[in-house]
Amino acid sequence: MRMKLGEEIAQRLAFGQALVELGAEKPNMLVLDADVGPSTQTQLFGHAFPDRFIEVGIAEQNMIGIAAGLSTLGFIPWVSTFAVFMTKRAGDQIRNSVAHTKANVKINGAYGGLPTGRAGATHSAVEDLAVMRAMPNVIVMDPADPQEALVCARLAMEIEGPVYVRTVRCSVPVIFPEDHKIEIGKAVKLHEGKDIAIISCGMMTPRVLKAAEELEKKGISAQVLHMATIKPIDVEAICDAAESIGKIITVENHSIIGGLGGAVCEVVSEFAPCHVKRLGFPDVFLESGDDEAYFHRFGLDIDGIASTAKSLAEERRRTKNVH
Repeated sequence: MRMKLGEEIAQRLAFGQALVELGAEKPNMLVLDADVGPSTQTQLFGHAFPDRFIEVGIAEQNMIGIAAGLSTLGFIPWVSTFAVFMTKRAGDQIRNSVAHTKANVKINGAYGGLPTGRAGATHSAVEDLAVMRAMPNVIVMDPADPQEALVCARLAMEIEGPVYVRTVRCSVPVIFPEDHKIEIGKAVKLHEGKDIAIISCGMMTPRVLKAAEELEKKGISAQVLHMATIKPIDVEAICDAAESIGKIITVENHSIIGGLGGAVCEVVSEFAPCHVKRLGFPDVFLESGDDEAYFHRFGLDIDGIASTAKSLAEERRRTKNVH
C-alpha cells in the first residue's frame, strides 16, 4: 500500500491491506474475525484468501480458542475484533490459551481508545493497553500512523509468540516514510528538545508533533519520543529524558491508568525520578459523541497538548532560575 506523507488514511484500512500483503507471502497465515470484518477491514483478506479467512461470528472467546488450536498445527492466525471485546470479553482465553502457552497468535485490537464512529459509549476501549501490558509473554504495539500500522503487522509476523497490535478506526495523517522501521522496545525520537519531553504513542503522536511545532514558535524546545511498543518499553530513552530534561508529559488515547503513562511512571520511579504529567482519559467511562470535542475536553487536542507542555516547560525554567 503506497502512502504519501501528510495523507489522511484510516489505520484499519492500512492494517487490512497489510494482511493481504502478508497473506500472499505466508501461506500458513490465517485470519479470524468476530463478525466485524467490514469494520476492522479484515474483509480485504477474506476477499483475497477466502479459504484462509474464518468468520467466527460474535463469539470472541471461541475465536481465541480456535486460533490457539490452529497455532499448534503450524498456522499463524491473526484474530481481530474491537479492542473492548477482545481484551475483556476474551481476556480469560487470551491469558490461558495464548499468553500462558506462548501460542504464536497475533491479536488485532481494533477501534482502540475513543474513536469508535459513535458506536456507543460501551465500545470505546480505554483499558486495553493496561490489560495487555499486564499479560505475561505478550508484546504490545500501538502504531502512530497508517504506515506504522503496516510495519507493526509485518513485524508481528516475524516474532514467535503472542503480539497485540492496537489500531484505531479514524483517519490519521501519515508521518513516517515508506522505509520506516521500528525495533521492539525502542523509542523513535521524532523531535529534539531541551525544555520539555513529550512521550506519546498511537494516534496521539501526530498531534504531539504538531504541538511541538507550535511550542517552537513560542520559543519552547520539546523533545518528542514515540513509543511504538508499549511493552517492552524503552527504559533507556525514558531515563535519558528524565535525567536530561526532568519534566515529562505522556500523551495517549487511553486511560492514564496502566497504559503509556503508567509504564513511564513505573520506569522513572524506579530508575530516574522526575515530574511526569499524564495526558489521557481520567478514571471515567467515555461518552458517545463527537470525537474531537471529547479529545478537547481532556486536553488531548493539539492546543491542549501544547498548553500543558508550555506550562511545564515554564515551570522548569522558573525552578532552574531559583536554583
